[in-house]
Amino acid sequence: MRKKMLILLLVLAAPLVSCSLDDDGVNFNFVALQIVSAELPESFVQNQTYEISVTYVRPNGCTFFEGFDISESDTTVRNVVAVGSELQDTACTQEAEEVEATFNFIVLHSEDYIFRFWTGEDADGEPEFIEIEVPVL
Repeated sequence: MRKKMLILLLVLAAPLVSCSLDDDGVNFNFVALQIVSAELPESFVQNQTYEISVTYVRPNGCTFFEGFDISESDTTVRNVVAVGSELQDTACTQEAEEVEATFNFIVLHSEDYIFRFWTGEDADGEPEFIEIEVPVL
């Protein structure tokens, strides 16, 4: 009986909950942010967690850091891209600045890790990376 009352109450309350969505559409794009440096320990110990510091470029006042996209291209190779959201149709006057952010990394394998931090693209549109190898002791 309680379940029926709860379901009835939820059905009756549903019209009272509403979202006001703006029909203007999406006013931002996700963008990759240039990484200029990264600080990693000299070595890792398996099954330990490490905080990795990354310095990226915030190109203007309309771009906000959203996090990191970390992909595994091999067992112990990690590609790291800083991701931002950039507001559209907004006048941005703030100059570029370097900002630091961190992420936690858990060492799961006993082999050395290679981190590839995205720094931008070359003249041919190919991605460029800062590569840092960290041995696992």
